[in-house]
Amino acid sequence: MRRLAIGAAWAMLAASGGIAQTAVMTDADPLAAADPHIWLEDKDGAAALAWVEAENKRTLARLEADPRFTTFNDEALAIAAADDRIPMPAMIDGRIMNLWRDKAHPQGIWRWTSEADYAGPAPHWTTLIDLDALSRAEGKKWVWKGVTCRQPDEKRCLVALSEGGEDATELREFDLATGKFVDGGFVLPASKQNADWIDADTLIVSRDWGEGTLTKSGYPFVAKIVKRGEPLSAAREIYRGTVDDIGVWPFVAVDGKGNRAVIVTRAKTFFTSENLLWDGTATRRIGIPDKADIKGLVEGQLIVRVSEPWGAIPEGALASLALDAARRGEGTPTLIFAPGPRQSVERDNIRVTGNAVIAAIYDNVRGRAMAFRRETGAWRATTLVLPDNLSVDLVATDLRHDRGFLTVSGFTTPTRLMAFDLANGTAPRAVKALPARFDATELTVDQFEAVSSDGTKIPYFVVHRAGASADGATPTLMTAYGGFEVSMTPYYSGVTGKLWLERGGAFVLANIRGGGEFGPAWHEAGRKTKRQLIFDDFAAVARDLSRRGITRADRLGIFGGSNGGLLMGVELTQHPELWGAVTIQVPLLDMLRYEGIAAGASWVDEYGSVANPDERAFLARISPYHALRRGERYPEPYIWTTTKDDRVGPQHARKFAARMKEFGLPYLFYEDTAGGHSGDADIAQAARLQALQTVYFAQKLMPAGEPR
Repeated sequence: MRRLAIGAAWAMLAASGGIAQTAVMTDADPLAAADPHIWLEDKDGAAALAWVEAENKRTLARLEADPRFTTFNDEALAIAAADDRIPMPAMIDGRIMNLWRDKAHPQGIWRWTSEADYAGPAPHWTTLIDLDALSRAEGKKWVWKGVTCRQPDEKRCLVALSEGGEDATELREFDLATGKFVDGGFVLPASKQNADWIDADTLIVSRDWGEGTLTKSGYPFVAKIVKRGEPLSAAREIYRGTVDDIGVWPFVAVDGKGNRAVIVTRAKTFFTSENLLWDGTATRRIGIPDKADIKGLVEGQLIVRVSEPWGAIPEGALASLALDAARRGEGTPTLIFAPGPRQSVERDNIRVTGNAVIAAIYDNVRGRAMAFRRETGAWRATTLVLPDNLSVDLVATDLRHDRGFLTVSGFTTPTRLMAFDLANGTAPRAVKALPARFDATELTVDQFEAVSSDGTKIPYFVVHRAGASADGATPTLMTAYGGFEVSMTPYYSGVTGKLWLERGGAFVLANIRGGGEFGPAWHEAGRKTKRQLIFDDFAAVARDLSRRGITRADRLGIFGGSNGGLLMGVELTQHPELWGAVTIQVPLLDMLRYEGIAAGASWVDEYGSVANPDERAFLARISPYHALRRGERYPEPYIWTTTKDDRVGPQHARKFAARMKEFGLPYLFYEDTAGGHSGDADIAQAARLQALQTVYFAQKLMPAGEPR
């Protein structure tokens, strides 16, 4: 996965740039002029923040006063801070690195241990960076956002730090040998930015270089070379996109043979890009499709995952292209793996080792891992021997060898960390296992299918008590995402299990269209003006749950965040009769103005634009902010967001709540002041948000308001 900002952008929703986080009302903007709540788009304005404070006070007075809140919060925090969690590894410089949070270090410590020590039950860790101590020393709340280390020696790294959890990061050079930030080393001030190492004294960087260097989406579109010891003002420009692009992102791919590719990705839309090679003098476009992602370099072969056909390579497949040929503007791709109709090669679950490609392959939303090695010009596939019917996630790989780590997990199967070494066979060994966080002895997991409005079968998972009566009385939580080709696969959640499943509730994960569960076509089926199918899919699952007697409307609660927050807003307004409770997290809700709020312009390729008459008409029909009606009977939603969210922005949630208030409709609203889009500036904040949400669901869905 690409480093820093580009990885986060492609994983969910693209991060915005260093631009104002509100669209200004003008006489030429009829939407703004007609919007009585436009003032709440002033993200950090005094009036808007005073409104937030009043709303928070009202909501917390109810949720925190519930006697269950303290129990839920304590249980969630205990799980988040437990010492027996798996310290997820990164493989850097022959060592195991880890970012660890606990009660003593709520923001986290970056630390290392030896590979041999890590394999034992109680590794000895050496702290490199204490984020809590650094925050106290500098008077800022620093949140970890990742690290980019120089390849192949991995002696120096760029550490990305965010103030309060924003997507904007400050980059600082760190010396792994001394365990300190480098005096006089590279420091790139806070910006939405991406940087990688050309050599020990040279970076390739895209960032806010000053006026006229950010796209309408807020991304940088200018890439420059930054030399050690020189000010940013002396950086040499090597590539310039346009203000209408999404952004320009450079990165450096290195393989185990010493081959190196300096790549500049010009994102023209969220899903289409031009990829260029820089040879030290000029850039040349690589001959791959616009809908394709370069995942790394192996034995001089660029590894590419495509979302559209590429000659004989089908969409959704994994392929390679010779780097030498790409540098000449030539080359024919070689197929690595083509998924079947119910399979997918997970776009953000592909990694490279010294001589191989490792990919997570999902078959009907059940995972496995495959390794591919090149022999006499062709790729040979082997399947790693792993437990069946679980999710597989690739955690770390080693460019010097063919080793790495992956995890397997399921709804009732605690996460297991497995180490693999392709030189020693294809049977990964268990290294560490998460202890059970809840009692799953009476739980069962079923996979069903619902039939959507156009006849398409939509799979979904249900976690519930075995032998539960089919009278529809089970309090049930249901979620989905439905966008950006992001797959929702089974996962172990100790908090959901402890706070909800142990108390007699059920949990549902719906694999609706818009995601990537069955490849690019599953996503494309619900993009732009076809998006109503995504909303129909979700409603179809709810009706199927009722038909099977698993739950019923007054016992069914739904939740989702970001694009999933939009989904929740639409389901609330289109089908209020289907839900007993709705949590809308860090959402998009005003779909007629979303392009001018935070990073909204980034997502036109997913949602459409008001500049296109057909797309505007569709957005007007589905926009939750505009679909609310006086006098309608909606379930009381719980809407939460964060002030520091510079990706979607808190404006949508604020305005939606304000409109409900204007119409005399019941609602709860809460805005946390830190945490960014993910709401996890530290473990205490994340636990509190989970506890508040669970109290809300318990009040709405549990009989007599009491947990079972």
